[in-house]
Amino acid sequence: MALHLLYESASGYSLFLAHGLDEIGQNTEAVRNSISDLNRFGKVVKLAAFHPFESALDALNQCNSVSEGNRKIRYNQAIVLYDDRVECVVTGVMTDELRSFLELNLPKVKEGKKPKFSLGVAEPKIGSHIFEETKIPCQSNEFVLELLRGVRLHFDRFIKDLKPGDLEKAQLGLGHSYSRAKVKFNVNRVDNMVIQAIFLLDTLDKDINSFSMRVREWYSWHFPELVKIVNDNYLYAKVAKFVENKSDLSEEKIPGLTDILGDEDKAKEIVEAAKASMGQDLSPIDLINVQQFAQRVMDLAEYRKKLYEYLVTKMNDIAPNLASLIGEVVGARLISHAGSLTNLAKCPSSTLQILGAEKALFRALKTKGNTPKYGLIFHSSFIGRASARNKGRMARYLANKCSIASRIDCFAESSTTVFGEKLREQVEERLEFYDKGIAPRKNIDVMKAAIESTQNNDTEMDVDKATSEASAKKSKKKSKDNAAEDGEPMAEDKPTAATNGDASEEPKTEKKKKKQKRKLVEEEEGEEEQVQAVKNSNGMNGVSAEDGTAKKKKKKKSKGEDGQEDLAAAASEGKKKKKKKSRSEAED
Repeated sequence: MALHLLYESASGYSLFLAHGLDEIGQNTEAVRNSISDLNRFGKVVKLAAFHPFESALDALNQCNSVSEGNRKIRYNQAIVLYDDRVECVVTGVMTDELRSFLELNLPKVKEGKKPKFSLGVAEPKIGSHIFEETKIPCQSNEFVLELLRGVRLHFDRFIKDLKPGDLEKAQLGLGHSYSRAKVKFNVNRVDNMVIQAIFLLDTLDKDINSFSMRVREWYSWHFPELVKIVNDNYLYAKVAKFVENKSDLSEEKIPGLTDILGDEDKAKEIVEAAKASMGQDLSPIDLINVQQFAQRVMDLAEYRKKLYEYLVTKMNDIAPNLASLIGEVVGARLISHAGSLTNLAKCPSSTLQILGAEKALFRALKTKGNTPKYGLIFHSSFIGRASARNKGRMARYLANKCSIASRIDCFAESSTTVFGEKLREQVEERLEFYDKGIAPRKNIDVMKAAIESTQNNDTEMDVDKATSEASAKKSKKKSKDNAAEDGEPMAEDKPTAATNGDASEEPKTEKKKKKQKRKLVEEEEGEEEQVQAVKNSNGMNGVSAEDGTAKKKKKKKSKGEDGQEDLAAAASEGKKKKKKKSRSEAED
């Protein structure tokens, strides 16, 4: 049976044919000894076909497909796994280029007959996929791996067109692009920023506490009574920075102390304590150092507040449902401990429940004691609100809901907080069930309500977009109409300005400009004739002029001139009749 070898290099796919396997007897030791000698190895293995990659991007796509195809399929199907080590078992995917290359250069497999050849591959998983798709028999064993090792060693000698250094450049470029793609993938996963922020937040809490204790201890040599009056570390540093020397403290500084503490009684108490303080005096240099250190502690505390706000906004963007369920800080700690939001979504609820209590778990397993009931989720307010006998059950239920929320945040296409709010309502109902015995709603009903609310929100957003677009179109039409109406009287008074304005708004040809001038001249002549006709009609000059201008605004073209003259004549005749009737009545 003939043996073909498939070798994937940085420059392309290559197919080798192994000869004389019957003489060697597929002895691995013999092959291993003959690998180093090209003359002996070249008699056994010969190049059959070579398919180079079109570009560096094509090489990267082929490399990702062959090495990590199944990982993408698993993520798309949202199969939740327990351990990230499962990703190491990667099944390759045969691309269209590889399939056409194999079908073109390998003998065709006839249906119902046993093939007289086999294909040797380095990875058995991709071999199984090739066999499923093309029915080409594949094998992967120590003998095939040794042959492929020899092919890798002497690959530049088999390809004649390769120049010295080309293969190394291709390998280096593919390695850089592959690593760069992985780094970009990690950068796009914004949960890395949450992990760093929560680490820094915890570090800042420890540092601020230790530095605040150092400020208290240092300044207590000068003003020991201040420790009992002000308990908060941040306020203590601000007061120490404000007071400076206790001997200079007087009633004039009470308003400033009141602004810092928010309590006038405490400010007066500090002033009274400074008068009878038992602390020793400090030199000006020592006071300056104390003040500088207190300022640094205040700056760290203010930066900690800004970092917390940044963490809240990031959590609302990355894991809104988990944040609304259990809180931003606890949710960020869970993501940080798991390594990423994807790893947290892989964890079952039983693992998430004891996440952070691994030492206690293994200690209990080693000593055969009681395993821990909760880990990081103990910091949630729900566990504290539950009674002592219900803390374990509450932790198990809360871990279940956190697992659901993390999977929704990880695999959902659009971010929303509806599911997190509904899950929080379920946890509240379960607390009431443990305390008062009120039966909670079923999970199916709650999830249906959440899905309906999300769909309603989507439809409302679509309606709002449609109405906003319609209103924008209407406003544009109104603005155009207003501009046209404003431009008509200008055309009557100053025709040249109107034509210039029209030309500036829409560039027109000279013929159109001439037509506009002719229309304007004809309109002016019609107006003059109408005014003269109205002047002859018994002194009704103002009214007829106004009627004429109003009619001219409505009718822009010269076709309406005859109708306007008829209307003016009819109006003048009606008025004459009315005057005759009034005269006859007066004579009677």
